[in-house]
Amino acid sequence: MEEVGAGFARLAGHEAFRCVAGAIDGCHVSVLPPAEPQKKCYFNRKLFPSVVLQGVCDSKETFLDIYIGNTGSVHDALVLQRSPMYKESLYPPAGFFLLGDGGYPCLQHPLTLMTPYRQPVAGQVEARFNKHHAKARNIIERTFGMLKTSWRAIFLRALEIRPLFAPKVIAACCILHNLCLSTDDILEEEEEEELHDEDEDRGNVPDDEDREFSGNNFLARLAAQVSAPGELSACLREHDYD
Repeated sequence: MEEVGAGFARLAGHEAFRCVAGAIDGCHVSVLPPAEPQKKCYFNRKLFPSVVLQGVCDSKETFLDIYIGNTGSVHDALVLQRSPMYKESLYPPAGFFLLGDGGYPCLQHPLTLMTPYRQPVAGQVEARFNKHHAKARNIIERTFGMLKTSWRAIFLRALEIRPLFAPKVIAACCILHNLCLSTDDILEEEEEEELHDEDEDRGNVPDDEDREFSGNNFLARLAAQVSAPGELSACLREHDYD
């Protein structure tokens, strides 16, 4: 994990991110929807039918965890809540955290997930944190971009198979992506017209309001660490996240 954390610290440009274990996001993969009544739930907010690939990657664009199969109408926060990683606290390990965009809640339990401050931010501390956070978190978008470039026939048009089989095809592409990275057989991602909404509505994982509250407390400490002088920053890094 030290190597993963060091990679994210380099991406973020700050040692406060040395305890990052991965970046998380969702990717919509276009499919041919089934007939009614199931058809409606496949349409996402951009009005095309899809299944959701939830991915966690490291600083070198390698997938560390994938969860596939929710229909396009399901929000990223609910996809996370349904995933084994969330339900069983499988990742990240104790003392490390994930980075996600504003579509996720800020959490410390059952896993630690740090999101950017909502716009407009309250001051320079929050703005500085968001800047470093974005530098590190954007690696997951580049990872999805590389995946789409490598398997254009899968990701740039609707999969012409039954939606129930789509997760197997998508998972195979993610595995091959990792294999290609390990042998330096990679294609650079192509620029997409779609722009990511960094200030997307913050997700809400229901049933336990204290989870998001405790995440916000940790977020405040992390933001303070980003803005702290070097010596104090080194001290704050010793904080026990559990």
